[in-house]
Amino acid sequence: MDAAEFRKHGYQLIDWLADYWEGIESRPILPGVEPGDIRSRMPDRAPEQPELFADIMADLDRIVMPGITHWQSPGWFAFFPANSSPPAVLGELAAAGLGVQGMLWATSPACTEVESQVMDWLVDLMGLPQDWKTTGPGGGVIQGTASEATHLAVVIARHVKSRQVAADEMVAYTSAQAHSSVEKGARVAGIGHLRLVETDETQAMSPAALAHAVAADRAGGLMPAFVGSTVGTTGTTAVDPVRAIGEIARTEGMWHHVDAAFSGTAMICPEFRHYQDGLELVDSYVFNPHKWMFTNFDCSATYFADRRPLIDALSITPPYLRNQATEAGEVIDYRDWQVPLGRRFRALKLWFVLRSYGAEGIRAKVREDIRLARWLTERVEAHPSLDMVAPTTFSLVSFRHSGSDEETSRLAEGINASGWAYVTASVLDNRPFIRVSIGQTNTAARHVHRLWELIERLSKEHA
Repeated sequence: MDAAEFRKHGYQLIDWLADYWEGIESRPILPGVEPGDIRSRMPDRAPEQPELFADIMADLDRIVMPGITHWQSPGWFAFFPANSSPPAVLGELAAAGLGVQGMLWATSPACTEVESQVMDWLVDLMGLPQDWKTTGPGGGVIQGTASEATHLAVVIARHVKSRQVAADEMVAYTSAQAHSSVEKGARVAGIGHLRLVETDETQAMSPAALAHAVAADRAGGLMPAFVGSTVGTTGTTAVDPVRAIGEIARTEGMWHHVDAAFSGTAMICPEFRHYQDGLELVDSYVFNPHKWMFTNFDCSATYFADRRPLIDALSITPPYLRNQATEAGEVIDYRDWQVPLGRRFRALKLWFVLRSYGAEGIRAKVREDIRLARWLTERVEAHPSLDMVAPTTFSLVSFRHSGSDEETSRLAEGINASGWAYVTASVLDNRPFIRVSIGQTNTAARHVHRLWELIERLSKEHA
C-alpha cells in the first residue's frame, strides 16, 4: 500500500467510523451471536496472496460488527464507560502512524517529553500534590490500566520491605469493596497475606478496622507492607477516608496506594476534591482518562510521590540500553516506571483530547453526568417499588427492587432486553442490585430520561 492508496483507504475508514458513530444509537448494544460464530466466518488459514482493501473493509461489516458490544453507545450504563472521542481516535491514529517505541528518552524524545508535560498538566487540573510533577521528586506515567498500576504499587511495596522480611511474611490490606486488582497484585508480587478490611454503612473502609487488623498482624509476627484505598469503588463508588488511612500507613511504614480509576476524573471539578483529602500522605495514585475523560483505552494516569523507590525496584540496564542522556541523569526513561520494556506513544491521544475539549469542556461533561445521576437518584428514592443501596457520590446510581431479589434480577434483565440500554447487575451484602453508570461520552439527558421511563414501566410490571 503506497501513500496514495493509504490516503484513499484512510479516508474510507474515517468515513466508515463517522457513519458508525452517527448511527450507533440505533444499534442493539449487545451482539446477538453465540460462542464461535465470529470465528466461523473466517477462513481456517491466513491468505497466501494479498487481498483487496475493499474486501477487508467489507469484512468489517460482515465479520466484525455482528460481534461488537457497543461500548460507545449513549445507552451504555454498564460497568464503567470505556470512552472514546474523535480527537482521541485521531491521536491514536497519529501515534500508530509514527510507530515509535518510547522505552527510553533517547529512542524518541517527544514520546517521553509530551507524556511528562501532559501528566504535569493533570496535576494542576486535578488538584493533585505539586510534588507529583515530574519536575519534583515524584512524577506521572501512563500505564495500560489501573490494575497494572496497582500491581506495580504492590511490587514496589514488596521491594521496599524485602530488606527486612521475606515476602511470605508481608501483609497487604484493602477494603472488602476494593477492586480485585489488589488481590491479584498481591499474588503477582508474592505477598504472603491479604486482608480485606471491613467497611462502614457507606461501603467505605473503616480506619478502626484497618488499625485493628494491622495490630493483630504485628502481634502475630507479620510485616504490614501495603494498603490500598479507593476513591470510588467499583461496586458503588464508595470513597475510603484517604487521610485517616494515610496516617495509619505512615505510622506503620506501609506503602499507601489510591485507586481512583473512574471517579478520579471528577477531581477536575474543584467542588469534588474534598473526596481526595489526604493525598499528601499517599505514595502512589491512579485514575483512568480512558473511563470518563474522552480518551480511548488504554490510558491510565499513574503518579508517584517519590519516584526513587519505583526506579530502584524496576531499573535494570543492560549494555544495549545505555546511552549518554540516561547516563548523565538528564532525562526520564519511562521503561523504569513500568514492568514492560517497550511502550507506545499513549500520551498523544490524551494531549489531543485535553487540547480539543479544554478543561472547561471536560468539567461541563462531568458536572452534567453527576447532575443526571442525582436526577435519577431522586426518582428512585421517590418510587414505591425501588430502594437505593448506596449513596450517589459521583455518577453511579445503585438501587434494587424493594420486593424480592428475583424482581431485581428480572428488572435488570428487562432493561438489557430493550436492546438500546445496558446496565450491570451486581451483588452487595449477598443481595442483587442494579448499577447505572452515567458517563459515556455521548450520553445526554434524553438518554437518562428514556432509561428512567423504562425502569418505571418495568417496575410496575414486576410490582
